[in-house]
Amino acid sequence: MLVAPSLILILAIAIWPVFQSFYFSLFDYRLNDPTKSELHLEHSLDLEKYLNSYPFLISALENEQADAPEDLKGSLEKIVGELEQADGEIQKDHGQRYTEVNDILNNYEVPSSELRLVELDGETANQLDDTLTLLSDEVNELATTAEFKQQDKVTGLANGLSESVIKPNFIGLEHYQENIKSKRMWSAISNTMIFTVISVSVELVLGLAIALLINKAFFGRGLVRASILIPWAIPTAVSALMWKFLYDGQNGIVAKYFENIGLVESMGDLLTTNVGAMFAVIFSDVWKTTPYMALLLLAGLQTIPSSLYEAASIDGAGKWKQFINITLPLIKSSILVALLFRTLDAFRVFDLVYVLTGGGPANSTETISILAYKVMFSQTNFGEGSALAVIVFICVAIISAIFIKLLGSDLLSDGEKR
Repeated sequence: MLVAPSLILILAIAIWPVFQSFYFSLFDYRLNDPTKSELHLEHSLDLEKYLNSYPFLISALENEQADAPEDLKGSLEKIVGELEQADGEIQKDHGQRYTEVNDILNNYEVPSSELRLVELDGETANQLDDTLTLLSDEVNELATTAEFKQQDKVTGLANGLSESVIKPNFIGLEHYQENIKSKRMWSAISNTMIFTVISVSVELVLGLAIALLINKAFFGRGLVRASILIPWAIPTAVSALMWKFLYDGQNGIVAKYFENIGLVESMGDLLTTNVGAMFAVIFSDVWKTTPYMALLLLAGLQTIPSSLYEAASIDGAGKWKQFINITLPLIKSSILVALLFRTLDAFRVFDLVYVLTGGGPANSTETISILAYKVMFSQTNFGEGSALAVIVFICVAIISAIFIKLLGSDLLSDGEKR
């Protein structure tokens, strides 16, 4: 009873969105394709789209017949006859729904999805789709060989009619199979790993050094601690935009300094070359999040009794031996917690890279989160984007499991020692 509310909260906030993303990833779900803009498990006919095209197409074709040459008139009559025959079959099987949707559209209203979508069996749907597609192709072919009075209207209505039959867009694990074979996805994961390993490693070393310094008692320690946290307090998007100006190839002061000391050959290399762009992103992240690492490690240092250092000093242990034998073992759990938080945060990096480089140049700084965003929102491919989001979750879960295993074994060993 005590654990149930926590489990329900975790399920609702953390697990349910992942399940939903996984469900979406099983479909070819694209907002830029009218036939795939919804999730469909069965064949169906979109009566709204059909009735928004069919009567107007028939009327347009009949108008074209009036002044058409005899050979073209015969072709148009044949197309009209076949369209009317197909429409008759639809009305025969779904006459009531057909009439209801048609009346709603005539009143300039929008029918509900439950009313406008009529389920069809696979064979009937394929036959109707083949018929409408064939007739649409014939209309488009005639439009290229003959000059219609309303060519754009006729071809547009014909194409709209051919899209009224909706096929299931359930594709199972196909998105995952494609992504596993995708060089771009593996490149994005590689970029993410390079960014994560280098930035977190540098932040750990610098953060530990800063934590050791501000853990000492000196005049103005409170002001120094507050000042160190300023980079971390700045919103990431603001920080990234600031560094983008500092890295500018013409006016960036940081780019100029790096060129003067020989770190880069020219100012423009920082954001226009593969290595330079990755270095720029990592350097910016280290500047921003090292204070956070230092803060976490400082909390661990504060728990070490000063009497241990005093006893070690009496025994003749120097600062280095005190650091190796006292400080590191006693803050091991704090280091693992800090690494866990920062590794997960770095692996999911998005806003810093998106603002600073956008994943460029040539996708050299494109992380897995950036790739998922581009596929889902720029390409409006929600199915594949959801699959990439699930892959990010799996990677984060693996990293979390590894760190929690290490952290748990460390806490267990500490308990046995006590």
